[in-house]
Amino acid sequence: MSLLSQENIDAVRVSSPAEIRPAAKALHKIAMDLGYRAAPAHDIADKRTPVDGEGKVLAIEVFGWGDDERVWWRNSRIALDSPLTTACRFEGQPFWANAQGFHTRDPNAYLQSIDIANFEQRAMTRACIAVPVHLPFGQIGAVSFNPLDKERTDLSEDFLRLSDALGLYARTFIATYVQVMGSTQALPPESRLSKREVECLRWAAIGKTDLEISMIMSRSRATVRFHIHNAATKLNAVNRSQTVFKAAQLGYISLHN
Repeated sequence: MSLLSQENIDAVRVSSPAEIRPAAKALHKIAMDLGYRAAPAHDIADKRTPVDGEGKVLAIEVFGWGDDERVWWRNSRIALDSPLTTACRFEGQPFWANAQGFHTRDPNAYLQSIDIANFEQRAMTRACIAVPVHLPFGQIGAVSFNPLDKERTDLSEDFLRLSDALGLYARTFIATYVQVMGSTQALPPESRLSKREVECLRWAAIGKTDLEISMIMSRSRATVRFHIHNAATKLNAVNRSQTVFKAAQLGYISLHN
């Protein structure tokens, strides 16, 4: 099979609830043909796993995972305890992992600090290629590709050969699945922030008070409050902290000093 093709990309793309299962089947076939089984998660903070248009669990119905007590979506601690989900918070590109650690194309010091004790038990695999999928509003999805040969622990050659293609297929499937299945709008339609609102939030993000911001910007304290209040309204935020957080999620400001 062709490792990367537009036909395969289109096949794993979800455009409607009715297309979820066919797209999942396409991703499953791609993985199986390469000697791997895919394990999809649309939100690593939520133990629920992707479902088709009728609410049936794709991991069971399509991807061939048994419905037993060890499956990841029945593990309430998986989001916090698995070294794989932890790594997905700190890495945006595909990586592979085993009991010896995390392996990437480019060094990532954050990954080296993750506890990998009892890796097999906590990650529920001996080794896998993982694809983090960073989505709007801070949501993180992931697809792990687990070798059909469960004894394999060195995936270095496969990673170099397959990771770019698997990364594209995984991101396409998860991102379009989330877009189709999102039941509520995270923001009201008119959520574009003004230049002054962003400027106020940038100073608020580093701990400046309304009075300090007013002095920095040569504006009245009331004006600063007005801009921050307007930003909160646009972002559907309930307080100053959530306003700053949502603005950062959308890329208006940075929380990195």
